Amino acid sequence: MLERIEKLQVISLGLLIGLALVVSTKMVSSSISKNEISVTGSAYEIVKSDKGTLNIDIEVKRATRQEAYKTAQEHLKIVEKYLKDKKIDKIEIKTPNVYPSYKNDPRTGYATNTVEYYNYSQSLSISSDNVELIKDISTDIASLVNQGVVVNSGIPSYDYSKISDLKVTLLEKASQDARNRAASMLKPSHNRVGKISAVRMGVYQITPIDSTNVSDYGINDTSTIDKKVTAVANVTFRIK
Repeated sequence: MLERIEKLQVISLGLLIGLALVVSTKMVSSSISKNEISVTGSAYEIVKSDKGTLNIDIEVKRATRQEAYKTAQEHLKIVEKYLKDKKIDKIEIKTPNVYPSYKNDPRTGYATNTVEYYNYSQSLSISSDNVELIKDISTDIASLVNQGVVVNSGIPSYDYSKISDLKVTLLEKASQDARNRAASMLKPSHNRVGKISAVRMGVYQITPIDSTNVSDYGINDTSTIDKKVTAVANVTFRIK
């Protein structure tokens, strides 16, 4: 009985090996019949942003709406002078926002219907081709508090205006990188890389220089002046 079981196991193993060989042969035949190779290539370039944008908020608190408006206008003139002295000529003044803050009842801790003061917020947006200047203003403008002006600035945004042209160049370089990789892979078999039969472009990654982050949807970093722009291309070549 034991001998019979062992014979059946040997036969089963043989069948499995034979089946695997048949499947393997079909896979190899399919690959050869296509006579193609698909390779992913990449290319990157370091660029410096050529446009900077910064949002600024002037904050005022006064007992009446009229006082809040009047003070905000005075502070706006101080901020505009500061910016013009810094050689900023692209200043966009946005719609102001005003709202009341109500006094709290000391007994209950809840807000009452009595206005304590009015909050007046005036927003501005500035931009310049001098990105270093935008960076300097983002850290220095708070010094206007010495003139009684409360100013809050956001995080500067830095962009590269020639990104569209760069993407085309990088796609060409990524495709060439794919060809070089394909040539290296085919070298042991004495085959050569032929014409391109298909190209699938990946998403672009615009990241800080030292970043290794990637995203399936692409990354568009605007927080740094110097950036790394990376392109990826999956290229299918014919085999000679």
